[in-house]
Amino acid sequence: MNDDRYRRGLAIRREVLGEAHVDRSLAGVSDFSRPVQEFVTSAAWGDIWSRPGLDRRTRSLLNLVMLTALNRNHELGVHVRGAVTNGCTEGEIQEALMQAAVYCGAPAALESFRVAERVLGEIAAERTGASRG
Repeated sequence: MNDDRYRRGLAIRREVLGEAHVDRSLAGVSDFSRPVQEFVTSAAWGDIWSRPGLDRRTRSLLNLVMLTALNRNHELGVHVRGAVTNGCTEGEIQEALMQAAVYCGAPAALESFRVAERVLGEIAAERTGASRG
């Protein structure tokens, strides 16, 4: 593992997905799963997310569509939060999922809408609770 790639990836992963999520993910790493966590952090986050060719908003919207196509709903929920962190609006998330409906199929898009709506509701509730506290 290249330590610079991993450090860069870990920093970007924390910025996009949040400290709490990344801490939970890394806390659950076993000796068996450690190599794949290091790979994802280094390759996806350290190499790809750090490239200058696309901004983070665009990368987030692409992820939502790809995760819809792959029916990876847990990761989709994680990346809905990341998309909001990266400045995507609910409308943009909705449009990305509508695009996926045409190319990935209605069942995949319907499930993605359910996941996205749940996560967006959680984010709204967290913000409302934070503004009261």
